[in-house]
Amino acid sequence: MKTIVIGATGTIGEAVTNLLRKEGYEVTGTCRSKEPSIDIEKPESIDDFFAKAGEVDCIICAAGNAHFGPLKNMTEEQMELGLHSKMLGQMNVVRKGMEKLKPNGVFVLTGGILAHKPWPETSNIAAVNAGLEGFTKATALELEEGRRIVIVHPPFISETAEAMGMDASPWPDAATAAKAYLKAIEGDANGEAVFVGGYTP
Repeated sequence: MKTIVIGATGTIGEAVTNLLRKEGYEVTGTCRSKEPSIDIEKPESIDDFFAKAGEVDCIICAAGNAHFGPLKNMTEEQMELGLHSKMLGQMNVVRKGMEKLKPNGVFVLTGGILAHKPWPETSNIAAVNAGLEGFTKATALELEEGRRIVIVHPPFISETAEAMGMDASPWPDAATAAKAYLKAIEGDANGEAVFVGGYTP
């Protein structure tokens, strides 16, 4: 099963890539700094990437940035980060990748549990994640020939918590989160959110 993983060098993207290869998937991992490169913040980069890509069975996006911080101190630039990068970037991956997704293929986007259970100072990322879920629901109504779209909402990841000097014990590691992506690919959900086992809101 031919699969593209965008954001393959990130914490979750790398774990997803490793799991899928272990399961026998033919994976092309990509990011901004690795050939074949893609920067989802730049529409022309997405165009260039898909112009060179062949048809695939699955396109996974685990890329995109957003801002964490109190709303009262948020600048226009910080507000736009999540909207331009994580949200619009993934929407463009779907829009521009449709012609490369085979019939019965699946898009898998990455949101986050904050769409359903936000924390203080997460207004930007919570809005982006919720917006991506709405996009997923609506796009599913337009896909043809058995194509599907699903969004995975990971919780906080233990490796990230450790890197930030936080208690990692409440959170799953990236390898555990990656199993939700495999479930999204191998299931039949369409227009729905998939959660990491044990972390459904």
